[in-house]
Amino acid sequence: MRQFFGRKGLLSEWHANYEYRAGQLAMAEAAESALAEKKHLIVEAGTGTGKTLAYLVPAILSGKRVVISTGTKNLQEQLFFKDIPFLERHLGPLRACYMKGRSNYACRQKIYDAEKEPILDGLEEVADFRIIREWEKNTETGDRSEIKSLPESSTAWAKIDARSELCSGQKCPQFERCFITAMHQRAQASDIIIVNHHLFFADLAVKGGPMGARGGEAGGIIPDYGAVIFDEAHDIEDVAGQYFGTTVSTYQFEELTRDVAGVARRKNFGSQELDRILTTLGERAAQFFGLFGASEGRSGFRSHEAFLMEHEEAYRDILAALEIVALQLELLRAAPEEATPLVNRAREISRRLQFWMESGEKAYVYWIERRGRGTFLQATPIDVSQLLDEKLFDAIDTAVLTSATLAVAGEFEFTKQRLGLRNARTLVVESHFDYRQQALLYVPQELPDPRSPAFTSAAAREVIEILTHSRGRAFVLFTSYQQMRLIYDKVSLEVPFQTLMQGSGPRNALLEEFRATRNAVLFGTSSFWQGVDVPGEQLSCVIIDKLPFAVPSDPVVEARIAAIRNEGGDPFSGYQVPQAAIALKQGFGRLIRSRTDRGVLALLDNRITKTRYGQIFFDSLPDYAFTTKRDDVERFFEHV
Repeated sequence: MRQFFGRKGLLSEWHANYEYRAGQLAMAEAAESALAEKKHLIVEAGTGTGKTLAYLVPAILSGKRVVISTGTKNLQEQLFFKDIPFLERHLGPLRACYMKGRSNYACRQKIYDAEKEPILDGLEEVADFRIIREWEKNTETGDRSEIKSLPESSTAWAKIDARSELCSGQKCPQFERCFITAMHQRAQASDIIIVNHHLFFADLAVKGGPMGARGGEAGGIIPDYGAVIFDEAHDIEDVAGQYFGTTVSTYQFEELTRDVAGVARRKNFGSQELDRILTTLGERAAQFFGLFGASEGRSGFRSHEAFLMEHEEAYRDILAALEIVALQLELLRAAPEEATPLVNRAREISRRLQFWMESGEKAYVYWIERRGRGTFLQATPIDVSQLLDEKLFDAIDTAVLTSATLAVAGEFEFTKQRLGLRNARTLVVESHFDYRQQALLYVPQELPDPRSPAFTSAAAREVIEILTHSRGRAFVLFTSYQQMRLIYDKVSLEVPFQTLMQGSGPRNALLEEFRATRNAVLFGTSSFWQGVDVPGEQLSCVIIDKLPFAVPSDPVVEARIAAIRNEGGDPFSGYQVPQAAIALKQGFGRLIRSRTDRGVLALLDNRITKTRYGQIFFDSLPDYAFTTKRDDVERFFEHV
């Protein structure tokens, strides 16, 4: 690693803008040792460390098949299309590939069927389909991200993507030309496989471990691997919880009904009897899900027994309707290759629903979420640490976890405890940015407590003052949509800058507009706290409304707090504060992205200076210059 990353190493010869970074070398050496000695490693590497190459080079040289799991598909693509080609120019061809979930790929058979069948609705879908059809003739990967002209919201794509619900596998006429087949073949031939956390944990949940539950692949999609590297590892707990849990939704019933009808039409086995059965399933699903109310948002559900006593008939009716659909399809002999996945799907939905309604597993929290037209019944493990310990960390030689935000006050105990990673080496790599010179942290002292009704108006006035000094060029980040909308309504009318608000357009389109508009201000919530990179003076200020404590009434958070309390722990100091400290570090991490960036970080929540626990936040943040006076902010911006 020293020969590669040292002051006169290979990287200094290859890279036009090379800077020696002691932290990058230290991280690369730690990753190399962990891979060679079969140890786990946690590394917090500050922004600008060059952590991607610091784990990628040791992975390539390890002689093992290594899976690299990223927090986002954007980071996946950066690794594969930028970092891998850079190394290949000097090292020669590398056996590397990327894998995404099936919904990111087109299904050739569905495209060919769509040309002959009336599945497209409206002129927009027809126009989008023409774009897809022309692209399919030339693409090698079938990855949707290649089609720059296809709208993010295209409903045509959902009708021709490669999701497994209708996949007939090797019986499909296009199996040999299938993009999923090709992706899997590339992965089997690769030493470096780049995935995202969602695909990684979906695969792990199906297989039961890196080598499958019994040493085979057990239905998974990622081939066997000897080590895994998690980039943006702070997201692991939440993503793992999604895939080790279970979900039943109204959309699953709608899609099952639609797909059965579509296959029946395509294979000419439709009948009045089948139509009646599908209509009954739809009616019973609407009746059953209607029993859970219609108000938006998340709510816990603890009354399974009382619910069943009152509504058992509706529950048994929906299970019976699913079984009748499965039996009706099993009786068909006309299209077994297409009917079998539908039979399996109907029974899998039934199994999930029975688990949610009847299992009573105390290790899970049961909750309901309503988003738009959809109702989702969710069961999430309260604590994923034991599952991760057993299915991942005990089952694999090396796991390397890295992020700019894993330590709390310089320690990794919180991360280790939440993820079940008992025996791991640790390393904190300081950023080589000069934060005291580049960034000023401002905490106004006169604002009311954020829980006070007076906070919103006072915070809006403060935001207007800060934006006046910063000349726009800011992200204003919030812990809730409601607070964002209230403050946006007050501020947008008072400042002479272009203001953008999350929800008014696709996330990427808003970011592009922000980058392209001088002095713009973007108001956002959680999805803009991480994975957003706007270097340069275009982003010179980040304002955060409150310390980002997770909402205690959220059913998953509430269950985790209760579990810690039941075990005799202190959930506030042991869970809520560390989690919020990591989230605050993520939000502030948007500002300083290079050695030439300068700007102000404003936190409108003065509890950080007035409570004992506030020191943990300060100890977790980089060593910014600090002020409580707005005059210092004004002077700072005279030179930015």
